[in-house]
Amino acid sequence: MSNPISLDELAYFLDNSEEEYVLDYIAAHGFLTATVIGPALPNWIDAMFEGHVKDVPENVIDCIHRWRNDIMNDLKNEMPITLPFNEGAGDEDEAVDFSDESDIVAWSIGFVDAMYGDEASEWFEDETEEDVAVLTLPMIVLSGIDNEDPEIAQMHEDQDKLAQMANSIEGNLTELFLLFHTND
Repeated sequence: MSNPISLDELAYFLDNSEEEYVLDYIAAHGFLTATVIGPALPNWIDAMFEGHVKDVPENVIDCIHRWRNDIMNDLKNEMPITLPFNEGAGDEDEAVDFSDESDIVAWSIGFVDAMYGDEASEWFEDETEEDVAVLTLPMIVLSGIDNEDPEIAQMHEDQDKLAQMANSIEGNLTELFLLFHTND
């Protein structure tokens, strides 16, 4: 790579791109996290850019690969994923922003996009289906993707429930990683 870019430069590129197929930095982190912790998504980079990967600069693609490897290495070294948002969900005195413009919603949208990025993906297979459904529920509810479901919509309106879900994300990510990447 003749002109590698830093993570800060990648964030600038993602946050300032006018292309509809480019996720912002926060959503991209959610997307990459899902590709690391979940079942294999062989075409993840193509799914991330909705088939426009050839239109993305090579140094951006390289940095995204390095970023994804960093997330994977953290998990392999038993370190929790550092989430790129701090909504204050654990602080009872601080109002939590769960609006459509909040970072936690953007991150959850990216995560869910990767979950459903490949119809052949095996997120909800066999004996792990119920565990995966429970562990991914916070991301699904926070993303707003299934708000037409009355139960999901009701959870989405409950600020206390959203705060509980936000607080569970970090632990759920570790559980999902173990579920998909260990042989018990």
